[in-house]
Amino acid sequence: MAALKDRSLLTLLDFTSDEIRTLVDLGLTVKAERGRGERPRRLEGYSIALLFEKRSTRTRSAFETAFGEEGGHASFLSTQDVHLGTKEDIQDTARVLGRMFDCIQFRGFKQSYVKALADHAGVPVYNGLTDDYHPTQVLADLMTLAESRGSDARGLAGSRMAYVGDGRNNVARSLAIGCGKLGVGFAIGAPERLQPSADEIASLAALAEEHGTTFAVTDDPEKAVDGADAVYTDVWASMGEEELLADRKPILEPFRVTSALMKSTGSSNAIFLHCLPAQKGNEVTEEVFESSASRVFDQAENRKHSIKALILATLGLQ
Repeated sequence: MAALKDRSLLTLLDFTSDEIRTLVDLGLTVKAERGRGERPRRLEGYSIALLFEKRSTRTRSAFETAFGEEGGHASFLSTQDVHLGTKEDIQDTARVLGRMFDCIQFRGFKQSYVKALADHAGVPVYNGLTDDYHPTQVLADLMTLAESRGSDARGLAGSRMAYVGDGRNNVARSLAIGCGKLGVGFAIGAPERLQPSADEIASLAALAEEHGTTFAVTDDPEKAVDGADAVYTDVWASMGEEELLADRKPILEPFRVTSALMKSTGSSNAIFLHCLPAQKGNEVTEEVFESSASRVFDQAENRKHSIKALILATLGLQ
């Protein structure tokens, strides 16, 4: 894992297929350790700064518990606690925090902020979510898909995932990248106005082809999920876009994940995924959310294990 030491994760485009597989497999390993009751203290004496512009349940809890369980110290810093690009340049904040902490997590709006932190901090920086990308979520998603198949990360090649809903958001974009790099076929089902741009579709299709898989976009939800091993959705209006929900509901209702849509996969073993929080009754029915196909809480737990893997690998402790 020497190649991952001192690396930042801003988007999965930054990492090779083998590096992503390494992180997914390490996530499975540290989860197994936890299941056996093992509590190594590999982060004792280490500290992380957790910068949050946006609220969070899973990202904050995952980073704090991942670091704390390993004996490290996590400092939560909201916009009420630090200046973060207002009174102080983001570059200066990065240089200060980089001298005090071993690594930094940022969850906020602008991708340019997390990039500036990585460019100037001198320590690994992790993108906990921006408007453009959500790479740590996808590490957990791929780990959950591997678990459902009883495989390691290499065994994901040849499987298929479908995302239905707002196909332009940070989760859909990051899933397309992660799936493409691991040879997982990926399809987006979204109304035309909520599909990725033509340029982005071309670039994601080229990425998938390079890694021996497929990427497709359609406005037919049943076509999107046909043959899928996993059906994924997210809220219809992302954080900061809540005022758009009423306008989006009529065009997104055909993309609600229902039992009928799950059957359209053609597989009784297809699983349902959601990055949470969910607005049940909108993007997914209560019936599907609470069904045996749902792996949403495995997914949520796996945020911790995959993040722990990322931290250990990039600090050179695995």
